Amino acid sequence: MDFASYIRDIEDFPKPGVVFKDITPLLKDPKAFQKAGEALLGLTANMKIDKVVGVDSRGFIFAPMMAEKLGAGFVTVRKSGKLPFHTVSESYDLEYGTGTLEMHSDAIEKGDKVLVHDDVLATGGTAEAVCKLVERLGGEVVQCNFLIELTFLQGAEKIKQYQKEILLQY
Repeated sequence: MDFASYIRDIEDFPKPGVVFKDITPLLKDPKAFQKAGEALLGLTANMKIDKVVGVDSRGFIFAPMMAEKLGAGFVTVRKSGKLPFHTVSESYDLEYGTGTLEMHSDAIEKGDKVLVHDDVLATGGTAEAVCKLVERLGGEVVQCNFLIELTFLQGAEKIKQYQKEILLQY
C-alpha cells in the first residue's frame, strides 16, 4: 500500500520553518490504518518482545495495537508531569526545542525485551531519551520502530546502536 499518499504536509507547524508530517489522513481511512498497523507489526517478525513502549502522543496510536498482537505489555512515555506514579525522566532536544520525557519507575523490569515505537523519527532526541529510560530501568531495546523517518535531520545517528525499522522515509 502507498502509505505516503496518506501523509499530509503542514507548513510552519508547530513553528515557522517546520514541515509537520500529519498522519491523520492515514488514521481516518480504515483500510490504510489497518494496513499500516499490520506493516509496523511485520517489522518485528520473529522477535521476542516483552514490552512495547509508545511515545506521547502519536506513538500511543499503534504501540498498544502492536503490544496486543505481540502478547506484550504496553508502556507509556509521557511529557513531564503527566504520569501519576513515581517516574524516571530524561531531557532531550527536538527539531524545534527541548523537552523532558518520563516513564513510570516500575514500567520496565530487568531483562525485558523492549520495542520502542513512535510515529516520526526526526532529530532522534526523543527516541534516544526513551532508549535511555528503558535501559536505566534494566530493559533491553530490541528495536526502534517508526511510521516515518525524516532522513534529512539525521536522527538515526542518535540511535545507531539500536536496530531501527521504518515504513516511510522523507
